[in-house]
Amino acid sequence: MASDWDVRTRLVHAEAREEGEPLNPPLVMSTTFRADPEGVGFSSTDMGEQSPFFYARWSTPTVRTLERRLADLEGGEDALCFASGMAAISGLLLHLLKPGDHLILSDVCYAGTAEFARGMLRRYGVEVTPVDLSEPQELRAALRPTTKLVYAETPCNPLLKLTDLAAVSALAHEAGALLAVDATLATPIGLRPLTLGADFVLHSLTKYIGGHGDVLGGVIIGGKSALAALRQEALVHLGAVLHAFPAWLILRSLSTLPQRMAAHAATARAVAGFLETHPRVRRVLYPGLDSHPQAALARQQMSNTSGMVTFQTEEGPAMARQLARKLKLIQYAVSLGKPHSLLFYLPTEDLQRSSFQLPPELLARYRAWAGDGVFRLSVGLEAPEDLIRDLEQALSPADAR
Repeated sequence: MASDWDVRTRLVHAEAREEGEPLNPPLVMSTTFRADPEGVGFSSTDMGEQSPFFYARWSTPTVRTLERRLADLEGGEDALCFASGMAAISGLLLHLLKPGDHLILSDVCYAGTAEFARGMLRRYGVEVTPVDLSEPQELRAALRPTTKLVYAETPCNPLLKLTDLAAVSALAHEAGALLAVDATLATPIGLRPLTLGADFVLHSLTKYIGGHGDVLGGVIIGGKSALAALRQEALVHLGAVLHAFPAWLILRSLSTLPQRMAAHAATARAVAGFLETHPRVRRVLYPGLDSHPQAALARQQMSNTSGMVTFQTEEGPAMARQLARKLKLIQYAVSLGKPHSLLFYLPTEDLQRSSFQLPPELLARYRAWAGDGVFRLSVGLEAPEDLIRDLEQALSPADAR
C-alpha cells in the first residue's frame, strides 16, 4: 500500500493483492486455529507480534485486518478492537489506572464514560476530577503529581464543545500524564488526535465508522507496545472481543467513510444554517458554523465538522413531544452516525441527576451552553432540502395549518 495515496484510495486498496486473491477481505469465522506444538504457549503472555492466530479471544484474521486499517487511518502504530465503544473505554481506563491514581475527565462527555468513571473507577480507588477541557488553563490548575491520565472528548457529546488537543497534550505530558481522546463524533476523517500529541485515540465503531446502524464495535489506537500490553490484559482477560462478523461489516463500511462524512458534514451545515434562522430556535451549536464559540479552533483542528447539530428552543419538553409527533423523516431516537437522521431531547436536569453530576461551577457552564436542555440532531444521508422541509413543518406552531 502506497503511503502517499489519498485516504480515499487507501481505504479501497488497503491490502496488497496477488493474482487469485479476493478483492474484499475474507470473513474468517473460526474461533480456534491449528497450532504448532513448538510454536506457541497456552497463555496469552506467550503471545508476540509475530505469533500465529491461536484463539479468537486473542485475535482473528478478520479483526486484525480491521485493526491494521484503522491504525493506518489514524496514523497510529497499532489498533485494538473491542466488542463496543464502551468496552474500549472501560478497558483502557481499567488498564491504565490503579487505586490512588488521579484521572482528569472532560466535564462533558459520553454518558457511559462519565457514569463509569464516577461509579466503578471511584469504587476501585481512582480519584476522578471533571474539568472543562475547552479551557486549557483549567487543566493546568487541576493537574496533580498523581495524575496519570487526561481523558478528553472532542467534539464533546452533546454540547459540541472542542478541546485544543495540541495545548492539552503539552500540559498533560509536562505533568507526566498520558492523554486519551474520544474522537467518535469527529471520526479520523475530521480529526487525527495522535498527530496533535494524544497517546491514545478511541472510537465507537458503532457510530460513523460502522455507519449503517447495524453493528457494535470499539477501537483504541496508539503505540505498538502500549497496544500489545492492552491486548494481553484489557482485551484477553476482560474478554470484550470483537467478533469476526461485525468486524467484516465495519471493514465493508470503511471504504465509503470519506464520502459519507463529506455528505454528513455538508448536510449538517445546511440544516444548522436553516435552524439558526428559525424563529422558534433559540440557539444552534455546530462546529462548521461561524457562530460556534470555537469556530476558529474548529477550522484549525478539524478537516470535517461531522454530522451532529445541537439546538435549543424556548419550549424544551413540549417541543420534544411536538417534534416526536410531527417529524416524518427524522426519527425520534438515540445514537448517531447512521444513514437515518435521528433527534432526541436531552434535559439538563436529567443529565445532571444521572450521568454528569457536575459541581455547581461546571453545571453553570453547562447551562450557559445548553440552558434547560438541548435537542441533539444526528444528521444522516438524506437530501438536505428534505430534512429542512421536515424540520420546518414540524417546528411550526401546533395549531398551524
